Amino acid sequence: MERHKEIERSIIVRFRKEIWREFTRAVRDYELIKEGDKVAVCISGGKDSFLLAKCVEELQKHGKVNFEAKYIVMNPGYNEENKNKIIENAKLMNIDIDMFESDIFDSVYKLDEGSPCYLCARMRRGCLYSYAQKLGCNKIALGHHFDDVIETTLLSIIYGGEIKGMMPKLHSDNFDNMELIRPLYLIREKDIKAWAKYNGLNFLNCACRFTEKNNDIHNENSKRLEIKKLIESLEDKSKFVPYNIFRSTENVNLDMMRCYKTGGKRHDFLDTYDNERKDK
Repeated sequence: MERHKEIERSIIVRFRKEIWREFTRAVRDYELIKEGDKVAVCISGGKDSFLLAKCVEELQKHGKVNFEAKYIVMNPGYNEENKNKIIENAKLMNIDIDMFESDIFDSVYKLDEGSPCYLCARMRRGCLYSYAQKLGCNKIALGHHFDDVIETTLLSIIYGGEIKGMMPKLHSDNFDNMELIRPLYLIREKDIKAWAKYNGLNFLNCACRFTEKNNDIHNENSKRLEIKKLIESLEDKSKFVPYNIFRSTENVNLDMMRCYKTGGKRHDFLDTYDNERKDK
């Protein structure tokens, strides 16, 4: 059996419960891919986005919904070694990628304002939307997984001072009729790592110049890594912790919240507090 077919088979058979079932459940339950969609699957070079690409390919083969998919890779300024690694993995996995150039790394690297990762992510996403739109796509698919979701939730609480989750899909504010979807939303990172190891696959982690220059700062002291380690330590004590964090954002009891925002408007519990007592 050809190498790429073995990789595809592992998703459907060996990791059916951990990956394929959770992938198709997210697509179905959150209505991520619909009839006639044209989806730009964004490949960064990491394990998550390459798995996403193969899952979308398999959905085209075995799913009931007819849709198109383009597999795009933005080169924000990778060195030749990292760029070639992405191309080699795409060939190994039989993914027909469309690579386009940008100068994001040059722009972000010149900043001297601590870690520019947030700005880089925003700029990359804007470039992906723009290129996908030129290809006639109405959606971009990103490789965020279950652990990204719960880590973001805790990051918002602990370091952002707000309760905010990561949505499975979002309408773009800046690109008309464009949508962002996250089909790996229900898949655990440990299962993605297990899939990569099972198939002997090696992917890029973070290949930006800032990371190369400030590796210790970026990796050892990042807030996201702190949160990841915190969740792992809690999960060692109870396997339900990650899932309870995930479920918390769909079990919000507004009656027990002092304030909340919706549609950009702030609502305070005092606004209706006395009226509620009169109604009883």
